Amino acid sequence: MKQAIKKIAVLGSGVMGSRIAAHFANAGIPSYMLDIGPKELKADEIARGMNVKSPDVRNRVAREGLEEAKNSKPPAFFEPELSHLITIGNFEDNKKWLSEVDWIIEVVVERLDVKQQILQMVDEVRKPNTLVTSNTSGIPISALASGRSEDFRSHFCGTHFFNPPRYMKLLEIIPTADTLPQVVEFLTSFGEKVLGKGVVHCKDTPNFIANRIGVFSMLYTIQTMVDDGYTIEEVDQITGPVTGRPKSATFRTADMVGIDTLVHVANNLHHVIPDDEMRETFQIPHFVQSMIKNRWLGDKTKQGFYKKITGTTGEKEILAIDHSTMRYRAKTKPQFESIDMARNMGCLRERIKMLASSKDRAGKFFWKTLSAILLYTAHRVPEICEEIIHIDNAMKWGFNWELGPFETWDALGVEESVERMKADGKTIPPVVEKLLRSGKKSFYVTGNGARSYFDYRTGTYRPEQEKRGFIVLSSLKDRKKEIRQNAGSSLIDLGDGVACLEFHAKMNAIGEDIIQMVHVSLTETAANFQGLVIGNQAPNFSVGANLLLILMEAQDENWDELDMIVRSFQNATMSLRYSEKPVVAAPFGMALGGGCEFSLGADRIQAAAELYMGLVEVGVGLIPAGGGTKETLLRNIEGVPADSNVDLFPLVKRAFETIGMAKVSTSALEARRFGYLRSTDSYSMNKDCLIEDAKQVVLGMATSGYAQPKMRTNIPVLGEPGFANLKIAIHLMTEAGYISKFDAHIGRKLGQVLCGGDLSTKSFVSEQYLLDLEREAFLSLLGEKKTQDRIKYMLEKGKPLRN
Repeated sequence: MKQAIKKIAVLGSGVMGSRIAAHFANAGIPSYMLDIGPKELKADEIARGMNVKSPDVRNRVAREGLEEAKNSKPPAFFEPELSHLITIGNFEDNKKWLSEVDWIIEVVVERLDVKQQILQMVDEVRKPNTLVTSNTSGIPISALASGRSEDFRSHFCGTHFFNPPRYMKLLEIIPTADTLPQVVEFLTSFGEKVLGKGVVHCKDTPNFIANRIGVFSMLYTIQTMVDDGYTIEEVDQITGPVTGRPKSATFRTADMVGIDTLVHVANNLHHVIPDDEMRETFQIPHFVQSMIKNRWLGDKTKQGFYKKITGTTGEKEILAIDHSTMRYRAKTKPQFESIDMARNMGCLRERIKMLASSKDRAGKFFWKTLSAILLYTAHRVPEICEEIIHIDNAMKWGFNWELGPFETWDALGVEESVERMKADGKTIPPVVEKLLRSGKKSFYVTGNGARSYFDYRTGTYRPEQEKRGFIVLSSLKDRKKEIRQNAGSSLIDLGDGVACLEFHAKMNAIGEDIIQMVHVSLTETAANFQGLVIGNQAPNFSVGANLLLILMEAQDENWDELDMIVRSFQNATMSLRYSEKPVVAAPFGMALGGGCEFSLGADRIQAAAELYMGLVEVGVGLIPAGGGTKETLLRNIEGVPADSNVDLFPLVKRAFETIGMAKVSTSALEARRFGYLRSTDSYSMNKDCLIEDAKQVVLGMATSGYAQPKMRTNIPVLGEPGFANLKIAIHLMTEAGYISKFDAHIGRKLGQVLCGGDLSTKSFVSEQYLLDLEREAFLSLLGEKKTQDRIKYMLEKGKPLRN
């Protein structure tokens, strides 16, 4: 299908409509966002002498929707300036705009009659071959297409984004019988590559896949809590990260989504699934109905299953609702022996199996709810989808489960768990019976780096489709593409003459093993490859250096050892910077401290769009010493001729603020504004494409004639005059109470490095000179008790200590 999406239209400017438009803006795609034109004036509009025909009044609804998107938390836009890509209007005055766009997305109120009216208007003005989709979460797609023109119907389907669209990976595509296959294929590819989504194909059934399973899971969990006498906190502890669910677990998730939203979806399902064997589960428990009447709807009304208050000491306290009394009380911390044991088990599959067999209260609750969820999901095959992999992906991408239902069943052991379910008097779904009758023991099998899943239609295993542009490092290792490895890292052959240095230490904290592998990787790359990618597929790129190791060495006063550790870190980042072959870093998620410094050391950065990058060392009483301070200065004065009379102080001050304020980006675009990414660096909307995209950058650099960089020896520094100006700024911030005296002390250490040390006037220095200064400042600060206290606090609490 030869289709280009140059501009879209979003019909509806509510929470979903405005956030969908925002995410298209994140992808660089402009949009028209239209909504209704008000029939009545507000008081302020009357005071300003407006009437209902005034443009500001006509576009008020869309304008307010855009403003809400601009102010949303978490941010809907990568950068606020991207909101300029959205042009607001209204259905009546601006419907002709729809003839200009390539894709029209309907996101109006969830009423069939309203949606049909809007789509009729679309059918009248759209140009032929324009894509039209609906973001409905509960109305049949076929009903929306009914009565429309043939060209409309062939280019129409459902595209169900999950909220918030920027952060939730899932995009459900729901074709009708009339939807052209090439339309589905195009939307799938566009959704994955341009919008960064994980796409699943659904049948046109009530609430499609993720909400059908996810809402059942939540309501069955809530009902079991009531029936069996558990508390909100107990349930959230059992249904949180320890069992592979998000940190928000069950009730915090409901508060964030909105309890009224959960109830709306449940009521809709209860109405439209008369033959569902678990239909009564979708009836809302009485205490939740009371919460709706009380307007205790979650975060949007400041109280739901949980409520935050300010205590008598002025500190924030969290209360939890007692569902038996409908009163809030202090949140408790439940203790379960099986949960404590599970937390000490690294493998999620082992944790799930152990907890399901545990006989304590946590184990009993977990087995009862998990077995019901697995059975319900399997009974939906082939009703909602014929391919189990789409169901698993929908739950992982739409509800942030680590394992999908069928992957979870494999972790339990299908044969053993089925026997236990039969003993509990449960009916085993046909897909499970068919699996076991065919002699198979799991829904998934893996071999030679490829995974296959059980196909209900044929009763055989079907290979998981390999998508072009998606590289899976674990699959390459299974295929014997691992060249070298140690406890914290591996060197992997990506093919086409490109290697990849992969971190796989805990939290990808950078230690001696990773630093050793840097040198091994560069030597191997110089001899046998065209270039090197630094990347991995863990939850985060790297959280920085191994603070525990550094603290232990400092407490033992092993200063020579610490000096050697910092030197080796600096040597590693400098080796990346001056490699014989091109090096491209592929950071994503958190790339903090040393993880940021490794990225800054590469020739280029191909980042993930969702990038939380920063030099955060001041938070633990230190300054960056792996080349980060030096590199931040260089990037800020980059492009200034060495012999020019340009005032460098504003540029040095910007470098000082970036490090001193521990600025962390919330997107790749913001990382570019902070100076962590250059204008020549790029980003990938889909993290799953990141390694392949970085590989292509390496190949492009190699093909265009890569020249090994030369170490700089003529870096201009301001010396004492510049440092004196920074000290004045530090003093003023201290006096105003913005920073502590110890923060000021750290600031002076940082400022001295950025200005070149004890030089009396503006001078020119080498990179090694600056590296020596940052290392000396780092070790000096590390010897102070307040710094060591900050490191201990960070290791224990996971957040900075201010002292």
